[in-house]
Amino acid sequence: MPGRRLFVAVPLPENAASAVASVVDEVRAAGLPEGMHDVRWVRLDGLHLTLRFLGPTPDERIPPTSEAVHLAAAESAPIRVSIEESGAFPQRGRPRTLWVGIVSGAPELDALAARVGERLVEAGWPRDDRPFRAHLTLARSDGLAAGTLVAGRLANAMKERRIDLVADRLTLFESVTGGGPARYVPVTSAAFGPRPDVPPDVYHRVLP
Repeated sequence: MPGRRLFVAVPLPENAASAVASVVDEVRAAGLPEGMHDVRWVRLDGLHLTLRFLGPTPDERIPPTSEAVHLAAAESAPIRVSIEESGAFPQRGRPRTLWVGIVSGAPELDALAARVGERLVEAGWPRDDRPFRAHLTLARSDGLAAGTLVAGRLANAMKERRIDLVADRLTLFESVTGGGPARYVPVTSAAFGPRPDVPPDVYHRVLP
C-alpha cells in the first residue's frame, strides 16, 4: 500500500534524550574488535517510545488518524517515567534489536497505548491485539556478531543509571528512510489534557 510510513509515539523530552545519548556515546566509545561490523544505531535527534506502528498510510487517512491522536492525548494525563534497564530481542541467540526499558510508568504507558488503539479503531484502523511492552529502541543488529557484545555493554552502562522524564504528549510521526538511519518527522503533536476548543464532554473520559 503506498503512502507515508506513520507511527504514534511519545517523544522524549530534550533532557531525557540527552541522557540516553550519553549512554549510547559511552557504549560506542569502547570500540569493536577489528573486522566486526557495528550495530545500526538509531538517530538520537528523534528518540521516542513507540505506541503503535501504522505503516504506509494514504494521504486521505492522515486527517482522521491525526484526530485520533489528539483525542487520545486529550483523554490522558502526564506520566512519570523512568528508564532503568536494557535488553535485546530476541533474548537468546544473536539479537536483532537493542533497547532500554521502562520501569516506573509502564502500566500507565500500557493504558495509553490501549487508549490510542481504541481511537485508531474509531478512525478506521484495524485493532492490534499484540501485547505491548514499553521500550526505547536504540539499535538494530539484525543478527550481527556485534549484537551480543554491544548488548552486554549497554546493560553495563545502564546498570547504575536511572533516567527520569515526564511523558506529556503524543506525536504522529512519519518515518523517512534513505541516506542513513530513518528520520522521524512529526506530522501532528498533541499535549495531554483536554483541548481548550473542544467541550470536555466530547471525550469518553479524562484521567486525573
